[in-house]
Amino acid sequence: MTAQNRGPVRDCMRKDVTEVDGKVDVLSALKIMKKAGTTSLIVKRRHQHDEYGMVSFADIAKQVIARDRAPERVNIYEIMSKPVLSVRPDMEIRYCARLFERFGISHAPVVENDKVIGLVSYYLLVLHGLPDLDD
Repeated sequence: MTAQNRGPVRDCMRKDVTEVDGKVDVLSALKIMKKAGTTSLIVKRRHQHDEYGMVSFADIAKQVIARDRAPERVNIYEIMSKPVLSVRPDMEIRYCARLFERFGISHAPVVENDKVIGLVSYYLLVLHGLPDLDD
């Protein structure tokens, strides 16, 4: 791996992605997140021509906790980001990092053949995009 080519996103993405319906309430979504050990969820498309959404701990903190809203009374569709920028699994890690910086995002679904196959974040880009950290 050279400085110019740190590999594709496919090599660093999280493959166990959890999807939820947008009608799920925030409290239920938090329980799903805790069980899955994740800090973000993909929101399913409602139909073939719809777009994916995403909700993260940050969304919940900013739009539910900070506004003193009851998590059992707020649906995910009210606070999710949609549409979300997605990346291809073959995109080079360095270009993904540039995309994140340019658009001010920190997570993105990895989409192949119109299906979410993974999730990538700055955290994963750094861990897998730099030289071996075990030395």
